[in-house]
Amino acid sequence: MNAPMKTFGPIKAVIFDMDGLLLDTEGIYTEVTSLIAQRYGRTFDWSVKQNIIGRGANDLANYVVQALDLPISAEEFLVIREPLMRERFPKAQAMPGAEELIRHLKAHNIPIAVGTSSSRQSFGQKTTLHRDWFALFDFIVTADDPEVGAAKPAPDIFLTAARRLGVAPEDCLVFEDSPFGVTAAKAAGMTAIAIPDAAMADEKYAHADGILRTLKAFTPSACGLPALEWA
Repeated sequence: MNAPMKTFGPIKAVIFDMDGLLLDTEGIYTEVTSLIAQRYGRTFDWSVKQNIIGRGANDLANYVVQALDLPISAEEFLVIREPLMRERFPKAQAMPGAEELIRHLKAHNIPIAVGTSSSRQSFGQKTTLHRDWFALFDFIVTADDPEVGAAKPAPDIFLTAARRLGVAPEDCLVFEDSPFGVTAAKAAGMTAIAIPDAAMADEKYAHADGILRTLKAFTPSACGLPALEWA
């Protein structure tokens, strides 16, 4: 069930997280992390997974290594992970409603940006099958952008996106699937709508301005954006 939306004013720009929000990459992360855990006789399950969704790579690696008591460093974890990810990312599929919403906003000249904890390199890999509609974004802000000092839950990624779009933070709407992402958006002074993983408890998103089960449940006209009749 979708949670009630808080009241907020007209939105002038929209910023989207990518992993688990625009692209279905969370399954890839789960598969790869599970493979690494199994090498060391460990089990990667939801009790750990729910705490890393939306984290930057270094933060994620540190958490996983400690939580699973892996006999490797966080740096070694990332080195082992990289080729496994590189093999799988180019097959990532779009989440329901993602392409349709992006094309709708672009057609109505609404400023749009991606604000992702991914690196520029992995962004390129993940969007392999979706270059045409990702090219519609006005800006792509990644965690390794020179203007980003810290990854989510810090607000840097979203503040950088708003600055480049030329829109005040309070006039921006952020879509996020992770509690850390919502925290980053709210720290930036933005409106945040959460679209959680189906297994994630709603109470982890108490700080969001609304919770939807899918992008296709979003009603743009409710926040002053051009109306959309979903296909």
